[in-house]
Amino acid sequence: MLNGERGPDRRFVASAPAVVIVCLTLAGWASQGVAQELKPQTVIEKSFPHSSKCKRCHERVFEEWDLSPLSKSIHSAAFRASLDVFLKSSAGKDKGLCFRCHAPQIRSFPDHVQLFIDQTMSGDPSLDGVACSQCHLIKQVDRTKHPPEPKYETDSKVLYGPYKDAVQNLAHQSREADIFQKSDLCLNCHQSVPSAANLGKANDLLGDWDKSQGVKGGRECQHCHMPEQVGESANGERKRKVANHTFPGRIGTLRQEAAKLDIQTKVEAERTTVIVKVQSLVPHNLPTTHPGWATVILNLEVKGKNLKTVFADSRTYGRTYVDAKGEKTVFDFEAVKVVADTVLKPEETRIETFTFPTPKDTRTFDIEVALNYGAITGPSSFLERVEAESSKGSQDAVFQPIEIVKRTENVLVGK
Repeated sequence: MLNGERGPDRRFVASAPAVVIVCLTLAGWASQGVAQELKPQTVIEKSFPHSSKCKRCHERVFEEWDLSPLSKSIHSAAFRASLDVFLKSSAGKDKGLCFRCHAPQIRSFPDHVQLFIDQTMSGDPSLDGVACSQCHLIKQVDRTKHPPEPKYETDSKVLYGPYKDAVQNLAHQSREADIFQKSDLCLNCHQSVPSAANLGKANDLLGDWDKSQGVKGGRECQHCHMPEQVGESANGERKRKVANHTFPGRIGTLRQEAAKLDIQTKVEAERTTVIVKVQSLVPHNLPTTHPGWATVILNLEVKGKNLKTVFADSRTYGRTYVDAKGEKTVFDFEAVKVVADTVLKPEETRIETFTFPTPKDTRTFDIEVALNYGAITGPSSFLERVEAESSKGSQDAVFQPIEIVKRTENVLVGK
């Protein structure tokens, strides 16, 4: 998901194991007894009720979800700018492609794709993107399709979740579905890369996650990205184990557990060699390969006398795509070929070697090694559009590197 801002008038709420839907039939209409054609957005929200209805009973989850990247799925400046580029590209003939993950309810309403586009481009859409209904109306996921296809149940007042003992209420029925404790729930959006050509694996976004030691050991996506905590599922309920809905990952403290760095330094007279072992601790690609500009960057900085930087170098983990003209592109939907792939594969360890002149006129020098999520990149016109669209301008989070882990070491030059 892309980072960004959203307007002050948004009325959203986090998804929860028992999502409250109030007035699915909008009783006001029924009482009027007036036959009238429903507006497209009303039709959509009759099947996928707006999450503002859920907040009334699920405040705890709302507050968590509102901080999450999912809440910004169609609200961010980066998504608006990317969508604009996409619609003008050859791939843009399939106007609903981006929304099948960023606003999954479009799968049930493909004829209303222009509404989703117009709402997104407004900068303050009143349509939900990824919210309560988009997850809790999923009854099952068909993994025989690539990417996996969610099966929604929208013709009843049943909401699905992980609990066997859901509290009865007048807003909706609650039913247990085992996919809410399995990675299957997430795969329909998190197992594909939108590209102009078949670039290989169906699960390209995550890599061979299902073969990782973490997954073999029983870890599902929810283990890390929806960690258990104690709290109320709905207002006033007894406290019990519930799922956190901030969806930590690139955003949140979870990233500090994503990788480990080890440093070995060897001073040999006028030359010094630093060997950095980068160990990915996650059971999927690092970074995941969408959006196309996604990178993780290893930075090495050497500081000599008076803490002056005397050497700096870096390694970038990510993908380099080219389009049909053979030109590099950060837009994976334009990509026809991968010309470089340095992504850290699931639980991979990478060894990086740096050699530089030994700092002079000092008995010791400092080495700082940091692994960061890289900032957004792309053509200047695209970056300018993102900056202009964002209320935070160049201070938008997508323009800032995000630290994963950092190591420092003081090295003795000699006697």
